[in-house]
Amino acid sequence: MQQYNVTGMSCAACSARVEKAVMKVEGVESCAVSLLTNSMGVEGTAAADAIISAVEKAGYGASLKGKEAKKAASSDELGSFDRETEALKRRLISSICVLVPLMYVSMGHMMWGWPLPGALSGNHLAMGLFELLLTVVIMVINQRFFISGFKSLINRAPNMDALVALGSSASFIWSVYVLFMMTDAVTRGDAAAAEGYMMSFYFESAAMILTLITLGKMLEARSKGKTTDALKSLMRISPKTAHVIRDGREITIPAEEVMRGDVFVVRPGESIPVDGVVTDGRSAVNESALTGESIPVDKSKGDSVSAATINQAGFITCEAVRVGEDTTLSQIIKMMSEAAATKAPIAKTADRVSGIFVPAVIGIAIVTLTVWLVLGQSAGYALSRAISVLVISCPCALGLATPVAIMVGSGVGARHGILYKTAASLEETGRIKTVVLDKTGTVTKGEPTVTDIIPAQGFTEDGLLKLAASLEAKSEHPLARAVMLAADAKGIAAADAGDFTALVGNGLSGMVSGARIEGGSMKYMAGRIDVPTGLKARAEELAASGKTPMLFSKEGRAAGIIAVSDVIKEDSPGAVSALKSMGVRVVMLTGDNELTAAAIGREAGVSEIIAGVLPDGKAHEIRRLKADGKTAMVGDGINDAPALIEADVGLAIGAGADIALDAADVVLMKSSLSDAAAAIALSRAALRTIHQNLFWAFIYNVIGIPIAAGALSGFGIHLNPMIAAAAMSLSSFCVVSNALRLNLFKPYAGIADAKAKSAQSEPKTAAADIAKPETRRMTINIDGMMCEHCERRVERALMSVDGVISAKANHEADRAVIEFEAEPDRKLLKQAVEEEDYAVLSFE
Repeated sequence: MQQYNVTGMSCAACSARVEKAVMKVEGVESCAVSLLTNSMGVEGTAAADAIISAVEKAGYGASLKGKEAKKAASSDELGSFDRETEALKRRLISSICVLVPLMYVSMGHMMWGWPLPGALSGNHLAMGLFELLLTVVIMVINQRFFISGFKSLINRAPNMDALVALGSSASFIWSVYVLFMMTDAVTRGDAAAAEGYMMSFYFESAAMILTLITLGKMLEARSKGKTTDALKSLMRISPKTAHVIRDGREITIPAEEVMRGDVFVVRPGESIPVDGVVTDGRSAVNESALTGESIPVDKSKGDSVSAATINQAGFITCEAVRVGEDTTLSQIIKMMSEAAATKAPIAKTADRVSGIFVPAVIGIAIVTLTVWLVLGQSAGYALSRAISVLVISCPCALGLATPVAIMVGSGVGARHGILYKTAASLEETGRIKTVVLDKTGTVTKGEPTVTDIIPAQGFTEDGLLKLAASLEAKSEHPLARAVMLAADAKGIAAADAGDFTALVGNGLSGMVSGARIEGGSMKYMAGRIDVPTGLKARAEELAASGKTPMLFSKEGRAAGIIAVSDVIKEDSPGAVSALKSMGVRVVMLTGDNELTAAAIGREAGVSEIIAGVLPDGKAHEIRRLKADGKTAMVGDGINDAPALIEADVGLAIGAGADIALDAADVVLMKSSLSDAAAAIALSRAALRTIHQNLFWAFIYNVIGIPIAAGALSGFGIHLNPMIAAAAMSLSSFCVVSNALRLNLFKPYAGIADAKAKSAQSEPKTAAADIAKPETRRMTINIDGMMCEHCERRVERALMSVDGVISAKANHEADRAVIEFEAEPDRKLLKQAVEEEDYAVLSFE
């Protein structure tokens, strides 16, 4: 999407006019104009010059955003709200200073008899000229309304300024006409007639309309500025300098000049200038600016760091990996900026109305004037009704109803590490009926963890863990890493193992402190030693709960069991419960076997599980679930890319620095399932705000215009143009202020409480059958698999062979099932599996 700055827009009719003009340019596929940020996003092959020309022909200005703007929606653009507010404030103060004496003469003296200076007292002509002069001054101060309004009329694209200009001009011209009539009466010496004309002046209405509209514009600009507070705060924390090592010495340069591969240093308290990898040192880094998580994260050699995060403890040396526009911070700002430049589907109705709103109001005003004149009312009365119609109408409220809520909602999300890529994704997330969760890395932590340590008689937990760690220290298996981490956490140092032997997929053997130590799967160890009945029973229980039990022995005697599993994240049960409490159907979709999936589902509180689904089959399951309503897929954004794309809304969880995942509609910076629930809750709150704003904008005009036209005059209710102008001024302000209430919304409220109410029902499993009718199957008996990670390795190996459509391994059954149309070469299948250090026993 190519971004443009657009100038000269004042209301929704303006943005609709610009959008319509650009869509006529050949090569433009889509165009979204944001009145809130005065920007435009265009997709297609059209040349920038042609697009800018089309905007200028429509009566507005446009310029292509350069690289600086692409980085962040440039600070100039965001600062324009503040500058606009200051300019409007100066205009308002100047207008009020002139308006006060005008209202004193026109209202205070005429209605309540307030005294006047000698030069004006009793001199009706002088009072009329005085009001004329002051009104002209206010019109000059607020000339922007007239320039923009009449220019839009000339271009046959009337906007809100046109309504203000017409209403104020009509009041002024009528008053000038009355002043000439008064002059004639004074010349003829008809004092009674001259005094009567004084009551027909509308100078104060013309001036008051302009002043009140300026007040409304200032309040609106100030409130609109607050909608971008989150974006501006991100821009403010952008690092300004970096300390890089060049030619062996440390120099300080602007952060934007850091090159990929540069080595830079960061001291305690300093901001990290670009994304990089720690090459030396240890520290704790506060990443709250990006993820919303206030607890510092420990960093050491090999860990990644992101721009704008704060180094809180140690001195670290890093190598730059992502610089300039590629940093995580720049991508976040770019994403928020582009979201603001897009339009939500819900805004289309308001846009269609806005496109014809101003011409329709002008038509209603003309009809109002004509009808009252035909009914025999005075020209002054009829004109007053027509002017009221012009100035009470507010297309701005319609145009701002959606984008301000989108901008504030996006800002609130960004503060919590929830990034909506477009306005449409924010809206769609709020309409989700079904959430599909990938298991590994989404519901679970995605890495093996020691869950149970069960020592045999004569051994202690720490003693068993020390034996296991000493043996596993020389293994590269993922389960070995889990054992080592558990030992490190307890401060247990592994002893050196000699005569180490690893039988891949079966077990390990070695000499530790002069004793023969062995370890492996229950099946393998049962063939090596006598396993006590109690340990066998515990191993079966652990396996039934989806865990992988490993048995260890010392000198041929069972030492105990250590169980390893991919455990669920601490917040998963609460997040699942929160989703259910919102009326969302929760489904877990996984490639794991039913036993493991059921165990994880029970623990997380997921009541519907689809197990045994390969990556290419997940998209098929999403299509099936979409038939029951809008469906969201929550995954890691890489392995689940097809499913994320297929879903109505794709949420990439734990994206970290890779936030530009094309497959996802919503990016969750933290690896927390609670963020998915929070994203839906926030989107629903934003949708409620949009509905409230649209209701107010429509109902205000539907009720206000007829009253202004005199529909209730039979009941003695007449709407003065000044009151109409005040109502119009406040309408947009109310819409923006209502949107700002979203800043008070707490997206995580209730998630912690929901965990306690988590459903305890048994999950229903459904093994997914993704085989096509024309495919055939082959079973391969394989020796050496002992866990889920082994299964994944075997599956990847088999899938690499030409002709294999799908592969599913089961370490408990010691076999793998492949699907194919044309039978693949068995030698290639055997070779692929054995290259992963597993043994192929036979084919069936």
